[in-house]
Amino acid sequence: MKGSLDEAFKREIKELIIEECDLADRFRPEDIRDDEPLFGRNSRIGLDSIDALQISIAVQRYNVNITDSKVMRRVMTSIRDFADYLRPE
Repeated sequence: MKGSLDEAFKREIKELIIEECDLADRFRPEDIRDDEPLFGRNSRIGLDSIDALQISIAVQRYNVNITDSKVMRRVMTSIRDFADYLRPE
């Protein structure tokens, strides 16, 4: 059961990123692998600092407040890492 909850939560994070970064014309949640880079030259998704800011505001719904851009870049390396950071205890 935990595995299916984890998958559902990762899908929710993918949907949030797609919505907040206006990526619906390029990606569906199932198009984004859990381990692929979200930022940088090696990223197919190609998020930038503006996207990171939009996402940091959106994740406040999880009672998470990320104000440090370095923290944001560290925890948003991939969907898996971001979900692990946001996952409610």
